[in-house]
Amino acid sequence: MLIQVVKSKIHRVRVTQAELNYIGSITIDERLMQAANIIEGERVQIVNINNGERLETYVIKGDYNSGTICLNGPAARRVSVNDKIIIIGYGFMDFEEAKSFKPCLVFPDEETNSID
Repeated sequence: MLIQVVKSKIHRVRVTQAELNYIGSITIDERLMQAANIIEGERVQIVNINNGERLETYVIKGDYNSGTICLNGPAARRVSVNDKIIIIGYGFMDFEEAKSFKPCLVFPDEETNSID
């Protein structure tokens, strides 16, 4: 049996942009993507800490080490610039494998979105 588990999480990152007139997605700093083991095109869940909104979208790679977190298209209506969000990626795996699996968790600086 396969189950879906958290594989990646970027915790409490700051929204730097919200672009309504775009086709959709979330743009994430490539360095944060690498640290969290998230790839371009991956489906992610966005949890807005400020207002409780939850949504799903896909990832677009942003400039490396830019701190960019931009919600694009309709998702831009669910956030405000400077909101804190959690970005979660999930994966399917065997039930037994999931018992010992350790996700990639990233805790960036909440103001700059940088990681050490």
